[in-house]
Amino acid sequence: MSSSQRPLYFYRAMTAADVPSAHALSVQLKWPHRLEDWAMLQRVAQGFVVEDQGRLIGTAFTCTQGRYATIGLVIVDDEYQGQGIGRKLMELAIEACGSRTAILNATLAGAPLYASQGFVDFGHIQQHQGQALSLAPQPLSAGERCRPLSEADQAELIELANAGSGLDRSAVLNDLFDIVEHAVVIEQNGHLCGFAMLRPFGRGRSIGPVVAQTPEQARHMIAELLTRVPDTFVRIDIPSDSDLAAFLEEAGLKQIDTVAQMALGAPPEATGAVQQFALVTQAIG
Repeated sequence: MSSSQRPLYFYRAMTAADVPSAHALSVQLKWPHRLEDWAMLQRVAQGFVVEDQGRLIGTAFTCTQGRYATIGLVIVDDEYQGQGIGRKLMELAIEACGSRTAILNATLAGAPLYASQGFVDFGHIQQHQGQALSLAPQPLSAGERCRPLSEADQAELIELANAGSGLDRSAVLNDLFDIVEHAVVIEQNGHLCGFAMLRPFGRGRSIGPVVAQTPEQARHMIAELLTRVPDTFVRIDIPSDSDLAAFLEEAGLKQIDTVAQMALGAPPEATGAVQQFALVTQAIG
């Protein structure tokens, strides 16, 4: 087909009214996202869609988080593959980053497109999921205690999340506070040094983000949350160097996929004494 014969597709900003059609695209790919999961991302991020005569055929999101912006849910309907639509959506998403550094988690299929646009690998994320088994939390170190999150903790928790991820989590976490089912924190000498959240997502529940000083703290909090949802389908996305994989396998959460972390520039780094042990989602980081 010559350039003059190519169909004209309409690219525009996503609105809340587009969420059901966007969700339908992910269902075609057998992705687990619920309608509510799409709605959450539409609230906290800038979305883009492409239409063919009013039919939504592609999506992408840019979620600005301080000096960085995460790009996710780049989808093109199978019928429209190979026409440069994904590349155009990525160009819009990158443009929306402005001066921020773009980062994303790339599937095996998507990685070549992102590499061609200048993205470079800086790590890997492992997706674990399954029917959760309850494991007795291992004892914490002297002076540490695990307790439920309170509303009074929220400002300090955001500071921890920012330090652990290198991103500004304010908007994302303020949205999550309204939908989280259970959250726990570890307190040390009157100050928070870790937290973990459990919420509805996909086929069941998701744990994340998880931020802590040590893998032992992260495992303790995850075990505490798993006791709340015995025999429930749970998903968690962890950095490959988090030292959590064997523990999650024991808890019934098998590794089913690995994706590449990629950045268009220098990637974010944790600051202070904490690090991120589990993502919010692959789309948000």
